[in-house]
Amino acid sequence: MPLLLVLCAAVAATGLSLAGRGGEAVVFALAFLAVAAVNSPLVFPRSVSASEALRRSAADGRAVVYWRPGCAYCLRLRLRLGLRARRLHWVDIWRDPDGAAVVRAANDGDETVPTVVVAGLPYVNPDPAWVRGLTAAGAQSS
Repeated sequence: MPLLLVLCAAVAATGLSLAGRGGEAVVFALAFLAVAAVNSPLVFPRSVSASEALRRSAADGRAVVYWRPGCAYCLRLRLRLGLRARRLHWVDIWRDPDGAAVVRAANDGDETVPTVVVAGLPYVNPDPAWVRGLTAAGAQSS
């Protein structure tokens, strides 16, 4: 999706520029690029597979966050966590079918994200402040 947004921005900005509306073209392109940036997987910590996340979680006690690009609630959680987001294990369900299966099992067949799994218990779209509190716990320290 971010790549599609960048492509649309380029096409639209080129059209506006050719029409002699260079200032509007720049503003339009910047707006589209900003939307593409916040929907990019690059905003999130590096995703791992569901099996790797579960293995790491069992070893260090940290929560696993199941997410997908383009999800406004996932982005909200990510931004509210700030640098603490790196203390959690992130699984992109669009890249990992096993991760998607975990989310569907926790949500009666729906792929509702973010789904945060703590000690084997799933929490669907939890309050970012609550998740932030998980990262402050003794087992979550880096």
